[in-house]
Order: sequence, then C-alpha cells, then structure tokens
Amino acid sequence: MLGPLNVNLADFGVSTRNGFLPDQPPLRELSNSYYESWEIVLSQLPQLLKSASLRSHVDQLPVLSTKHLISEGEWQRAYMILSFFTHSYIWEAGGPSQRLPASISVPFLEIAQHLGLPPTATYAALNLWNFSSISGANDFTQLEDLRSLHTFTGTKDEEWFYLISVAIEAYGAKIIPAMMKAMDAVRANDSGVVAAALETFALNIKEIARILNRMDEHCSPKVFYDEIRPFLAGSKNMVLAGLPKGVFYEEGEGKGEWRQYSGGSNAQSSLIQFFDIVLGVEHHLTKGSKARNGFLSEMRNYMPGGHRAFLEKMESIVNIREYAESTTISEVTDAYNLAVKELELFRNVHIQVVTRFIITPSRQKTPNVHPGLNLAVASSNTASKELHGTGGTQLLPFLKQSRDETKDATLTSA
Repeated sequence: MLGPLNVNLADFGVSTRNGFLPDQPPLRELSNSYYESWEIVLSQLPQLLKSASLRSHVDQLPVLSTKHLISEGEWQRAYMILSFFTHSYIWEAGGPSQRLPASISVPFLEIAQHLGLPPTATYAALNLWNFSSISGANDFTQLEDLRSLHTFTGTKDEEWFYLISVAIEAYGAKIIPAMMKAMDAVRANDSGVVAAALETFALNIKEIARILNRMDEHCSPKVFYDEIRPFLAGSKNMVLAGLPKGVFYEEGEGKGEWRQYSGGSNAQSSLIQFFDIVLGVEHHLTKGSKARNGFLSEMRNYMPGGHRAFLEKMESIVNIREYAESTTISEVTDAYNLAVKELELFRNVHIQVVTRFIITPSRQKTPNVHPGLNLAVASSNTASKELHGTGGTQLLPFLKQSRDETKDATLTSA
C-alpha cells in the first residue's frame, strides 16, 4: 500500500472549488489609473470595430509599463485586454494588419511571459479571465448568473458563446478533486473509492454535455459564423486570409519579430485535456499510429504555465486506467467504462454543435465581404477542402477521431 500523492492544486494555480477558473471572479478593471487609456478603448471596442476605427485609436496609445500590475488578477486582466486589442487590430474590417504596434506588443510580450502564455487571444483570455457573477456568488456553474466582461461584437451571442465554456469549466471542476482522491485510492487499493470517483466523473460529464447543448439558446449559428468567429482567428496558417508571414510584433526603434500563433480554441481548455489524462485516453496523430497528437501537445503551450505544469504532473502519476485494467472487481471496471462512455457522448455533442455552428453555415454561402476579416476564406478554401478550426486543425476529422479514440479506451470484460 502506497501513501497519498499530496499534490497541492494551489501550487499550479488550480482552484479546489473552481478548477482552472480563478477562485474569485476576474477583475472588472485595473486599479491604477495609469492604465485608464487601455480601459477606455476596451469599453468602446465593439463600437470602434463597427466603425473600423479601432486601429486609429490604438495607434495613439502610449507604450505602457507593466510595473503597476500589483496582483496576479491584474496580470490576467491586462493579458485579457491586450488579447482583445491584438485580434481586434489584426482582424478589423478592410483586410488584416500584418503589423501589431508597440503600444500593444511591448507590454503584451512581457505580460504573456509572466503568465506562461503566448501573446495572442487564447482560451484563457476569452473565457477563464473574462466573466463576472451578477449575484456576486462564487458558484460559476449557473449560466443565468454569469456575464462576459468584454466581447468583440457587443452581441449576446458572443457573450453566451464564452459563458457556455465558463459554466463547463465550473461544473467540470468538481471532477478534479474526485479524481485526485481516486488516484490516492488506487495507491491504497480502495476499490470502492475508485469506483465512486469514476461514477462522479460520469455524472459530471453528462451535465457538461447538457450545458454545451444549450449553445443554441442565445447564440445564433449565423451570428457566430459571420460576426464572431473571424475575430477568434490566429495568425498561423493564414496565408489565404492575407497574413503570409503572420504578424510583425513591433518593439520600437525598428525592432520586432514576425510571429505566428493559433487562434483561440477549446482544445486549449486544461479541463478537457485533464479528462483524457485521468482516464488514460490516448490521442494519436493518425488513426492507428502511436505518435502523440501534435495538435493537442501544441495547445498546451496556449494554457497558463501553472495549468500546463499540472497536466504534466498528472501524466506522470495517473494510475486509474491501469488499475481498472488489472482489477478483478467488476464495480471498478463498470464505473470506468461508464466514465469513458459519457466522455464519448460529450464528444458527440461537441461534433453536433460544431456541425450546426460552423460546418452547416460554411456550406450555405460563399464568403465574400472582406477576405482579410472573413475567416471562412482561410478555413475552407484550402487545398484539402477541409474546414479548419480557429486552432488550425481540420475540424470534423479531428473531432471524430478524438471521439473514436475515447470509445477505444473502453475496457472489455474479463
């Protein structure tokens, strides 16, 4: 019998209550008036984008220092602000900008390094650090009690799109301590606790699938595809959209660097990758290969540094599937298979949502308007004719393979 693992979630910036969301709602503004110019532009962002005047406003901003950011919450808000500025500046109507001015890039590079993130709009910026609670409660599982702090479009649709992910993160957070307890129970050979934890996993995955299926309630597929999705695009593999070399991040005095980053993607959710890790679900480059999926590995780089380290720690100590495979106790095997089945069903729901919100709209019309702004130009007119996601991967083939590989983790009865 082995002792407990004694993993301290706080060491990785993971909340025992909210998982990868912060313990408290994100800050609504930076406390120091030094950053007032950022806050003013951000508050006007949807209107500035509609009038195609965002770039002219940003070009007038000074290059601000990061020395007045006094808490981790302020670093996170500053990162969120500059993420919105970056994608707004690049994808404002009229064609993409191949340059990012120093007023954004200089502080953004410093802030991103501090948080262990790339200087682009990530899942963390748009979801984890971009919401508030109407009631002031710290239960973030109730969608009706949540609001997004900021959006590109000012639409309820965009807000709801982000908040679905926030609620999923909050509800799924319950799985983290349960599975940590299960890993300790494996070491103590306590099959009852392992089985109970796996049943908890299954129940929670079932609930987050229900939350994901609520996307249509306030988010229109047409609004998402035409108005929201373009701003989520990155600068990587965007030749057809007008960014052959990516974006040049200016650093002043003629200095700078061409950079290419993937866009925001749910594959950057540490929670979703945690599910696979604790169940021992393996994803490969191609069906039947043994090489690890490079896209999912790359998406780890778009997670906050502490969260990325947590997933790496979990990979080094995970023991649940091995235990479920080796035990003769059917209660454990059945609970494990139930957890795998619910994760497979969740991935089916994800495929259905992607079909409604991306695949179907892409087939209903030919993109025209602004080639630089409309992501559909870059994501559908590729040589392979496969629609790509904002993260850069082929959408349906990737999602279906992930679903099938989840199903493949099912254990056969002895």
